[in-house]
Amino acid sequence: MNRRLLLFLSVALLTATCTACSRDVEGDAAGECIDGVDNDQDGTTDCADDTCAAATACAGDDDTGDDDDTGDDDDDTGDDDDTGDDDDTGDDDDTGDDDDASPPTKSPKRGLAYDLLDSSDFSAISSGVGWWYNWYFQSSASQGLGATNDMQFVPMLWGHNGESDYGALTSWLLDHPDTDAVLVMNEPNLVEQANISPTSAVSHWLRYEQFQADMLNDHGRSIRLVGPAMTWGTMSGFADPVVWMDAFYAAFNASEGRAPTIDALAFHWYDYGLDGQLDRLVKFGKPFWVTEMANWHVESGWVIDTPEKQIETMTDMVSICEARADVERYAWFIGRWEPDPHYTSIFGPNPGDLTEVGESYLKQPW
Repeated sequence: MNRRLLLFLSVALLTATCTACSRDVEGDAAGECIDGVDNDQDGTTDCADDTCAAATACAGDDDTGDDDDTGDDDDDTGDDDDTGDDDDTGDDDDTGDDDDASPPTKSPKRGLAYDLLDSSDFSAISSGVGWWYNWYFQSSASQGLGATNDMQFVPMLWGHNGESDYGALTSWLLDHPDTDAVLVMNEPNLVEQANISPTSAVSHWLRYEQFQADMLNDHGRSIRLVGPAMTWGTMSGFADPVVWMDAFYAAFNASEGRAPTIDALAFHWYDYGLDGQLDRLVKFGKPFWVTEMANWHVESGWVIDTPEKQIETMTDMVSICEARADVERYAWFIGRWEPDPHYTSIFGPNPGDLTEVGESYLKQPW
């Protein structure tokens, strides 16, 4: 090849190369990846062009042709946010859990009024009961039995409690950080129970409030006061729970210039007509814990004297408590009792054995 021909070919090659180098490239100027023009004339436009793939405007585009302004990744989820959540749960938080916490397997309201101690009894009712209490501020059940059976113990200041009781309850609550409520003042209008007049109840309640404040200020614990536990009683002039409550509110306001701090009102009932009884107490504007319930009716024609009759009234009571939004919790009375003329016992004579009533209680809908 002569020298002139070689020189000609070299110049031609250089010219062709430089022509390719000078050709426009899609995206080499601001806005070219979103202007709708095939700037480099290679047959592809904007984000569909390989040279725009890394452009910010094209980030997340999966080349399906959806280049609207929604930021839609063109997947099947319709998820246009920045959380990475493409499921159907609507969970866009940062936990990564996608709301997969297990739903409750039993009613969070349903409990038992009984001093539970035996592990077999715990196991027998764990499928349907979520909490219990024993009219005391501590439980003697072996440590861990409650947690193992997904059941919570709720302590009680029964009434006329000494300062040592408050100290012991404080220690117990500090050892049980998941407990956030204390039952207080059991049946003050029953002379056989707490037997506290509305006027005398003021000083008791102020001590409860002080305990509540101490738990918050000294230990950062918010403890709810649930009580007084009202029923139809035997106190002269105050047998009606509404009458006792009205007098208590009046006495407290006269003493302190305000209403007492009551986070939930407790109620006990052993007859037909639970719904109507709760309706009478709605006037106090508090949610309810029905902490004792069963039917001990003895009037001829309505007496509860068979398990079947007790189950029928239990079904009604549970239905009322589950349906009412103002009932936070309820507890059947009792675990085991002998003699038991009205068939209210949940357990049979042997640990872990359930009565017909007990089996029905666990299976009640919620």
